[in-house]
Amino acid sequence: MREWLCGIRKKQGKSQYVVAREIGVSQSYYAAIELGTRGNPLNVDVAKKIAANLGFDWQRFYEDDEGG
Repeated sequence: MREWLCGIRKKQGKSQYVVAREIGVSQSYYAAIELGTRGNPLNVDVAKKIAANLGFDWQRFYEDDEGG
């Protein structure tokens, strides 16, 4: 589970639905990314969109993940 990602999103007061809509993916796909059940490894374009939306370095997805 990507708890750090969930924490960043919640700190900004955004729902999964809002982030998903803003980056152009479904809410269920975004939720699966947070859970670590999809996107291992995460598509770079999606990682960059999420990071830009939430304001962090997109490479964090690849530095912190250990298989989910």
